[in-house]
Amino acid sequence: MRLSTTLSGYIGRNFLLSFTALFGLFLLLIFLFDTVELMRRAAAKPDIPFSLVMEMALLKLPHMAQQTFPFAILFGGMMAFWRLTRTQELVITRAAGVSVWQFLLPVLGISFLLGLFQIGILNPLASTTITRYERLEAVNLKGQKSFLALSQTGLWLRQANTEGQSVVHSDFILQAGKDVELREVIVFNYKGNDQFAGRIDAEYARLEDGFWHITNAWVHIPNEQPRFEKDYWLATDLTLNRIQDSFAPPETMSFWDLSGFIGTLEKAGFSAVRHRLYWHSLLASPFLMCAMVLIAATFTLRHSRQGGGIYIIAGGVLTGFILYFFSDIVFALGLSDSIPVTLAAWTPSGVATLLGLATLLHLEDG
Repeated sequence: MRLSTTLSGYIGRNFLLSFTALFGLFLLLIFLFDTVELMRRAAAKPDIPFSLVMEMALLKLPHMAQQTFPFAILFGGMMAFWRLTRTQELVITRAAGVSVWQFLLPVLGISFLLGLFQIGILNPLASTTITRYERLEAVNLKGQKSFLALSQTGLWLRQANTEGQSVVHSDFILQAGKDVELREVIVFNYKGNDQFAGRIDAEYARLEDGFWHITNAWVHIPNEQPRFEKDYWLATDLTLNRIQDSFAPPETMSFWDLSGFIGTLEKAGFSAVRHRLYWHSLLASPFLMCAMVLIAATFTLRHSRQGGGIYIIAGGVLTGFILYFFSDIVFALGLSDSIPVTLAAWTPSGVATLLGLATLLHLEDG
């Protein structure tokens, strides 16, 4: 029997309303908890106004929305199916000859579209706001002064030293073990934050303990003649670990920019495992959303026949959290190169989908 458009729209609308209500509730709770936490951290810094705390909490909200998206799908599906089961509407639908696969189809379609919405719209928004949030957090709460960016124009690094600050640019970067080497280096020195103090042009720079060892450097100081120095030592507060940690994390880059950045990062000789894993996990997210719907249906559709609704819903929630922690474990294995990146990214959605399909097939078709 073919599912009617009216019934499909009704079931899909019920699911979408449940998802929207729960998603909004999750965001409200997250915003409140983040605001309280940021106020606690800002309590030791009286110069931070409450308006900045609120701004930071709002900037972090889209990123947290991405994290809660699968759970909103899961709980929204469970709520919608539970309500339809309690009102006997699904019982009547099945009695009319409509199978579980037919009335799940509109919900699966909406979930897949929501996954595409997360990739194409929510993720770029979240990457922009979380970048702004991390900069505000670094400057106002952590007191950091060093930032690094890698793009197609090379490496840009802002660092602090005893005399002020410096901006370092290099077209070619090489990492070999614990060594970082720069080629065709330009350094802009500043006294304080914005008073220009000079420029250094050099062929080569090597990061050593507490300083850059710059070779064949031309030192330009305002109102003085340029001078050539075979070896020049520039103090720095950077280490290899801090440089690698300062690279733009994948969460601060949109899905559309990640692919190009991964190529740039690998070309520069740095590992891009984390960024590649995050990019593949975004690709898999629409299928993960569909898997959450299948899991929700597996538990809540059984209530009308077997009873024990509270325990069944609790089992569905527990299964969702188990899948979440399973995803973390698989991602950790992918980051450590224990398993291929593609396998690590697609395994959670694949396992969840197969689990939901197998259980529904067993329950509905024997």
